[in-house]
Amino acid sequence: MLKKNDEKINGFLFIIVLPLLLFAMAYYGFESSYVLWIKSTEKAPDFLFESVYAYRVIPNFLSVHVTEIFTSIIENHFSFLKTFLSKSGSYFYHSTFIINVFFFILSSIILDRILKLRPIELVVNTQVRRLVHLIAIFFMVIVQYVPTNCDSIAVFFYLWGIFLTLKYFHERKVISFVGLCIIIFISTFVRETACLNIAFFAAVFFDWNEVKNKNYIVIKDIVWIIVSFCLAYIGLRLVVHQKASFMEGIYILKNFTSPYNLAGLIFGLIGIYFTYQLSSEKNSQLVLKKYLFFSLPYLFMITLVGLFWETRLFLPLIISGIVIISQKFKNINIE
Repeated sequence: MLKKNDEKINGFLFIIVLPLLLFAMAYYGFESSYVLWIKSTEKAPDFLFESVYAYRVIPNFLSVHVTEIFTSIIENHFSFLKTFLSKSGSYFYHSTFIINVFFFILSSIILDRILKLRPIELVVNTQVRRLVHLIAIFFMVIVQYVPTNCDSIAVFFYLWGIFLTLKYFHERKVISFVGLCIIIFISTFVRETACLNIAFFAAVFFDWNEVKNKNYIVIKDIVWIIVSFCLAYIGLRLVVHQKASFMEGIYILKNFTSPYNLAGLIFGLIGIYFTYQLSSEKNSQLVLKKYLFFSLPYLFMITLVGLFWETRLFLPLIISGIVIISQKFKNINIE
């Protein structure tokens, strides 16, 4: 009984309390040039509803309404906190933290569930699993020096998609596949990185030998997932009309000439290579290679229209690597 209570307490400390404190330190203990304008903005800025940002419907909805609710609560019920709160940011900044930390904690919880699904022998050990979990959490916290209203939400939905993909892989239950399609559809209203769930699914399930043997079941599944993404993506473009539907600008030259962007690129490459080096099983290495291959369109797009210095763009790839190297893929053909 005491042992079970200790496990529950330790789980609560390592999965919720420690990540929460790390996240709070990133928002309130450190400051970068990226957060100066956020700390002085009292409400959701207009640019969130322009260009490509306008398609991030769920984060924008939360930014507007959580800020309104938070402002109302402080002004009407906790006015004595106004002076204290104003020293560390605006209502909009605090609301952004509340939104992000909520989904960050959910991400930590679902990541813990993923690591317990069908782990390799090494990760079965509780202490090792917590170290792997902590590494992933650190990566998630580090990239918060560029706080946005959508990244934590996107990571949560992405991890949820990974969880359902692995459940479907291990158990082959249709409900997991249907749930995955629904999650991808919804998460496209958060951020376009929902497409990486397609890459993860393809990396886990696609087998060229099966295709050569005219077994197209996996292809059909992948098509259904692509349709789920495209329905939401195209629907947003039809309903929400913006001048720039796909990008803010072309930054490829900046990415390879700015020392900051080059540093971000090196960070991303080393982070991905780090996860690959942690893998001790050929099956996991194969899945990771396939994942990177299917993620090439995403990598091309962030090279073209993203900034490498915003290392959050590499986060889904690094987190995926950590998940992949922790899971058993024994029934994958590696020949």
